[in-house]
Amino acid sequence: MRKLLMIGAAAATVVGLGAATTAGQTPRNEAFRLIGLFGDALATVERDYVVPVDDKKLIEAALQGMMTALDPHSAYMPLKAYSELRERTEGQYSGVGLTISSEGGMVKIISPMDGGPAARAGVQAGDVISAIEGQNATGLTVSQVSEKLRGAAGTSIKVTFLRDGEEPNEVVLTREIIKIESVTGRVEGDHGVLRVSTFNENTGRELTETIARLKAENPALKGYVLDLRNNGGGLLDAAIAVSDAFLERGEIVSQRGRRPEQILRYAATPGDLTGGLPVVVLINYGSASASEIVAGALQDHRRATVLGLTSFGKGSVQSVIPMRGGADGALSITTARYYTPSGASIQKIGIEPDLEVARSEAEARIVSRSNFIYSEAAYATALDASIGAERKGPHIPHEAPGESYDKDKDYQLERAFDLLRAGGELTRLAAAPEGIVVTAPGATAMAAVEAPEGAETP
Repeated sequence: MRKLLMIGAAAATVVGLGAATTAGQTPRNEAFRLIGLFGDALATVERDYVVPVDDKKLIEAALQGMMTALDPHSAYMPLKAYSELRERTEGQYSGVGLTISSEGGMVKIISPMDGGPAARAGVQAGDVISAIEGQNATGLTVSQVSEKLRGAAGTSIKVTFLRDGEEPNEVVLTREIIKIESVTGRVEGDHGVLRVSTFNENTGRELTETIARLKAENPALKGYVLDLRNNGGGLLDAAIAVSDAFLERGEIVSQRGRRPEQILRYAATPGDLTGGLPVVVLINYGSASASEIVAGALQDHRRATVLGLTSFGKGSVQSVIPMRGGADGALSITTARYYTPSGASIQKIGIEPDLEVARSEAEARIVSRSNFIYSEAAYATALDASIGAERKGPHIPHEAPGESYDKDKDYQLERAFDLLRAGGELTRLAAAPEGIVVTAPGATAMAAVEAPEGAETP
């Protein structure tokens, strides 16, 4: 199988040791000594542990530990996990429909998959899995949690989720075949809405077909909304294909590895599938990696206006490298950072929207308390941005609907339509509707979101 370039959420065997030593590397003789130490430790456990041990289980755990010491997205995938990854990138698997990652011994939700059991149960990006079938999930790896959550279609599992400011939420999820329809679309008035839920092998084709269908339904479309909210990422090729669909020319993304020869640049090909109509891209803190490549490319080329909340901030590329032809699983290892056309690194920073808009007052409260934002910057072992910049700290989003706003409506989407009606130009966008919190210069973060009920901050 070809090597997959993954830029989504999340990987060891001993590899060749070079003769030379560079800064930050262990000398060759010392590395061999430490490998011997590992063998001695394994032999001691086999001989002296209170009960017999499973060597395979111990070694796989050691490989996982080695990889996670690198960064949050490098991992060793045993054969079963590797097979499951291939299923997901091909567009179908059986489970509860979650993209997950781990930090500080807790497994967190990057994004629920559209229409899946978890999404229907109200699970949101940033939720923490605290228990599975009544058993504490603290300390479990992503692979261990994934294995517990997956299973035969029709079977059920009880999962407890934690969310900032709320009581633990225990739900029963019934597993089903998750057919990942990565692109869906609909016409709303004079505008087309394109929802991309993940980036897999089918995304580019599905986007082309969906745009053609919307054009046939309404040949007089005046613009498009590209919804990338809670899209946790996927394949690099798919991100390039989606970006290319809206661009005529220019760089989409560059990929820079450890050595100069590892610099790769990906450019658009002629042919904007929308005919140059205005585009608004929706993002939030559940938009990661591939979503950020697309949003960053369209923003840098001024091809689209980005609206919503600052994205997750995962600007690294994982190469999935089969071990012994895949017979012993694979390594998912971070091999590069990616950069937007302007040269900006997204790693730990994210894409900042042109118009910052929270979907709800509760979401605005999360943004105002950065310690509760689930982002790449929250990882203790995350790679740095390489450009000296940092993610924006706690603050009030520019716009957020108040308590009286109809919760069945999508405020971010409504503002995207407003922007399209203004020709996609922020300078022509009408002021926020009455009853909407708009951040005033110098306002303090907690004032707007913890004011008494019904109060507003002008």
